[in-house]
Amino acid sequence: MFFMITGFMNYGQQTVRAARYIGQSFMITLSHANRLPVTIQYPYEKIITSERFRGRIHFEFDKCIACEVCVRVCPIDLPVVDWKLETDIRKKRLFNYSIDFGICIFCGNCIEYCPTNCLSMTEEYELSTYDRHELNYNQIALGRLPVSGIDDYTIRTIQIKLSSFKKKNYFKNENHINQILFYIY
Repeated sequence: MFFMITGFMNYGQQTVRAARYIGQSFMITLSHANRLPVTIQYPYEKIITSERFRGRIHFEFDKCIACEVCVRVCPIDLPVVDWKLETDIRKKRLFNYSIDFGICIFCGNCIEYCPTNCLSMTEEYELSTYDRHELNYNQIALGRLPVSGIDDYTIRTIQIKLSSFKKKNYFKNENHINQILFYIY
């Protein structure tokens, strides 16, 4: 008989514990219901990249001295530099410069060690193509600057939404909105 009573007590304790755990998890779920969505609907909304974002490489042909430092510091020897030594002026003449972004790991070593700063990282991250050979950029394709993300329609829409939320006092304090803006920018 005593065994049966302790069994009922254990069963009752387990039932109360399970109800408490369910209630706690439900409260956590409700606390997240009042937050802004974190998911970005990619083709329609674009992420504003940070200041140090490593996107597509931009190349300035006129600044390059064909020293091949970028090739030596690249962990995969990726940049292809074609040059010829001009004997009359004793300088290298650059003919072609290309990078295959299908292989590039976007480490930024080439930009960091370039003595003439002819290479720089852009904020462009949309490099998808149907054919991987289209990711091989020559000096003409590398020289094109991307469209700025701040001028994009979706970014302006996000900024307008944030300002309307700020007017409605949706945010708890100024620090809360700064955290959201830091995430977006």
